[in-house]
Amino acid sequence: MFEINRTRLLDRFLRYVKIGTTADPNSTTYPSSECQRELGRVLADELKAMSADDVVHDEHSLVYATVPSTVGHADVPVVALVAHVDTSPDAPGHAVKPGVIENYDGGDIPLASGEVIRVDACPALKDLVGATLITTDGTTLLGGDDKAGVAIIMELAETLIENPNLNHGPVKIVMTCDEEIGRGTDKIDLGKLAADVAYTVDGGGAGVVDVETFSADAATVRFIGDNIHPAIAKGRMINAVRAAADFVAALPRHSDTPETTEGRQGFIHANNINGSVGNAQIELILRSFDAADLDAYADLLRKTAADVQSNWPGIKIEVVIRRQYRNLGEGLAKLPESITLAKQAFENLGRPCTTEIIRGGTDGSVLTEKGLPTPNLSSGQHNIHSVREFACLDEMVAATEHLVELLSLWSNQRS
Repeated sequence: MFEINRTRLLDRFLRYVKIGTTADPNSTTYPSSECQRELGRVLADELKAMSADDVVHDEHSLVYATVPSTVGHADVPVVALVAHVDTSPDAPGHAVKPGVIENYDGGDIPLASGEVIRVDACPALKDLVGATLITTDGTTLLGGDDKAGVAIIMELAETLIENPNLNHGPVKIVMTCDEEIGRGTDKIDLGKLAADVAYTVDGGGAGVVDVETFSADAATVRFIGDNIHPAIAKGRMINAVRAAADFVAALPRHSDTPETTEGRQGFIHANNINGSVGNAQIELILRSFDAADLDAYADLLRKTAADVQSNWPGIKIEVVIRRQYRNLGEGLAKLPESITLAKQAFENLGRPCTTEIIRGGTDGSVLTEKGLPTPNLSSGQHNIHSVREFACLDEMVAATEHLVELLSLWSNQRS
């Protein structure tokens, strides 16, 4: 009988989160930040030390490895496990100072910075009394999204190698970069990976199989004005900043925004604005579980731009829409076993599970669209993208145990 090494898993996670890996949305390189390479090198070295096969840390800083099959037949499906090393640029991600709370006794959790993880804002805490929690000091995010997933997969690999009696087919490990800025799968060679099914280990809490994501597009709206000294501006200045402000103000305010929607409702989110009198730019994201809604949102942006342009003679407005990813559920329907076996693994372990939708996206959204069915699994993350982020070691252990059982179930299938 095997046991997940809790202490080693915790040590891994603490080691990984101390390496800052913030993605840079303004970079044109891959990875977008060189700091991601440092963690990639660490992971590759650890995989080699545990005697994983085919370990590669490639020019894009993706990390690949294989844990060989332990079953006799050759036609067992190949399962890939995917996590991302980068962290969100939404909050500081360097100089992380993790703190460990053993046997959490309930209630709000004060952090050194004065921030507080409040139970009323994170009801999941009510179910975590007695667990081991990892927090920050409240000045940075923790990086559990997705270094919890990274640590789980790394601990799984070493557990499988240490216990060759555990049944599993070939397990492919993939650590990506820049997932947080929508580029996580850009450099994955699916032909080289040669997997039949994959799982991203990038979900919140425990016992959840994510089976749908948003469909997503991005939009850039550019305002081209005409700058001149304000002293001589009458009848000559065309202010791009004011036109951009009118554009944002004209967008839906009481519906179709992140602040006013939940569940399956989509939104238009203006998340960045910058510029000057001569040139201004607004970045937006468009989200819906139904891709047809994205076309309607794009049309609304174009109509709003036309209205603003008519109200500001001389202003030029350009609307550029970029496709990002599509709903995970559309592709998973082609391999329902990717979901049913994940649920069966929870049942075999005597644990409850739910299938849920994500009001966001994962690397799995794009991988599934490219033909590799990739549901998303829990990894013990909470309050992601926040300085009040925390992770639960007990849930990370449970996620690792679930993967062992899931791989065993796949080993009884035929590819």
